[in-house]
Amino acid sequence: MALIDALKWRYAAKKMNGQTVPQEKVDYILEAAKLAPSSSGLQPYKIFVITNPELKEKIRAVGFDQSQITDASHVLVWAAWDGYSLEKISAVFDRTIAERGIPADAMDEYKNRLWGMYEPLGQEWHANHAAKQAYISFGIAIAAAAEQAVDATPMEGFIPAEVDKLLNLSELGLKSVLVLPLGYRDADNDWLVNLKKVRTPEDEFITEIK
Repeated sequence: MALIDALKWRYAAKKMNGQTVPQEKVDYILEAAKLAPSSSGLQPYKIFVITNPELKEKIRAVGFDQSQITDASHVLVWAAWDGYSLEKISAVFDRTIAERGIPADAMDEYKNRLWGMYEPLGQEWHANHAAKQAYISFGIAIAAAAEQAVDATPMEGFIPAEVDKLLNLSELGLKSVLVLPLGYRDADNDWLVNLKKVRTPEDEFITEIK
């Protein structure tokens, strides 16, 4: 399915039918999410893939009882770093250096300049910045799901602190940011499925400056 056609097809499914999404489609969506751009290539987030029915029930309980969480085939949770540190940044740069086969000190100047900018901005700024990077990956995952004709319902409606507890994220230096159930629409019971997709008109949405 061409991307624009796929995006016209997709919507935020309100009811899912419990059908299992083939693993190859899930893998495609996750690979797209992994390939998303992020600031300085840090990828300051991880994705948790949840199929355990009991855990999905617990997430639904702190997700405002949204049925898609339990009726989905897979529930993806984006968890962002709770802050930056020189150690975390260095680990990413060390992997880049190793995979590219370049000198060990090749990125030192950039790394130190980056940390010099980030360090004084504080923990709250760090967490917000990391979360913004997760949103980029999240958006690409939604587009990839549409390409695969898999329904994906973007969710910010949950209690992050409770999801953090369920996934032991604090111990990993992470905070839950976004939830994305993957599955298939229950067309007979979803009030939104046949409603027209409405977006801002192009002449209001786009401003050309020449």
